[in-house]
Amino acid sequence: MKTYEIYDQENDLSIGVLLYYEKEKSFVIELAPDLDEWTAPLLLTALVKRGVYTIPRDISLLWVKGRVVPSERQNIQSILSAHKLKEYDEMKLLEITGGRCPQDSMIIRKIDALPGYVTERRKKNLTDCLVSEHGYWICFFADDTVRKVSFLKLWDNEELQIPDNPELLRSAKVGTDGYCVTLDDAYDIPASVLYETGTLIPLRPDDFTSYVTNNALDTSQSCELLECSRQNLSYLIKQGQLQPIREEVKGSLFRKGDILRKMQD
Repeated sequence: MKTYEIYDQENDLSIGVLLYYEKEKSFVIELAPDLDEWTAPLLLTALVKRGVYTIPRDISLLWVKGRVVPSERQNIQSILSAHKLKEYDEMKLLEITGGRCPQDSMIIRKIDALPGYVTERRKKNLTDCLVSEHGYWICFFADDTVRKVSFLKLWDNEELQIPDNPELLRSAKVGTDGYCVTLDDAYDIPASVLYETGTLIPLRPDDFTSYVTNNALDTSQSCELLECSRQNLSYLIKQGQLQPIREEVKGSLFRKGDILRKMQD
């Protein structure tokens, strides 16, 4: 991750921080908390008026694109060659110009440490997201809280504009650095929305880790407890007497409680 301060030279004002994730080629802007609609970048004023200071990656990319030569420009190859670039790269072009743009007096400058307000906000970023078959997500956050988020609440949120499609919500995975959950790489739901929408569960992420560590058995461990062969274990599964929590070619995972109950048969 590369980090840059967005600085307004004319007004001697720190606008915020631009985060760039090189592998994904994704951008996230964190605006300074004291900005208002008059001091924020024009593109972002509507978000600031709504109290949104962590800018989603699609809008952050638009801000960057507005400050570099467009990829569809007729002489783009000549421009890339002049700067010794093999391919179009928004971040490299932004670095070359220092983020300058004729429409304002903002620049970017490299920083090594994140401001405190960014560090504090990132505590509400996601570390994981589990999809339940019962219409909700279990979201794990960097501040060690766990929250249950109902699909219904997401559909009721008009600002998100998520299609009423359970399969789409089941495609959820954690997006760029935990800033969002992304659905089929088409919709991003900000982590901050999930944090505020979700119902706090009185558990910590390490409680789930502890459960898996102490209560998930592989095929070999299950056979040892049941004193049976792999073939016998496979027979129990086919007869519906045991239900693996995960099946793979090399073996399966089982709940320890299921195996212990089967020992009592």
